[in-house]
Amino acid sequence: MIKIYHNNRCSKSRSGVAILEDSGKKFEIVKYLDNVPTVEELSEIINLLNITPIELVRKNEKIWKENFKGKELSDVDIIKAMVENPKLIERPIVINGDKAIIGRPPEDITKIL
Repeated sequence: MIKIYHNNRCSKSRSGVAILEDSGKKFEIVKYLDNVPTVEELSEIINLLNITPIELVRKNEKIWKENFKGKELSDVDIIKAMVENPKLIERPIVINGDKAIIGRPPEDITKIL
């Protein structure tokens, strides 16, 4: 089943949901701010995306700038920071089987449908 990690306050994330709705395919919405992924789940998502943890971080968030920017952080440290502060996770993330994509721009989601 297709899964979208979604934040309803984000226009790109809402656009991602609309693209999935228009596709007619069944999908699950994960409100990751309420249902925060574990370190293991986030690590798996990062592997599916084929990126490094820092590439999933929203670096313009105040939390990042005030607490983490410029510090020497391991990949594990970065993943833990995202789990402890889920606002730092880039969105939307769509997973379809063994494929995943960050929906920025949202139209990119169609590449894995």
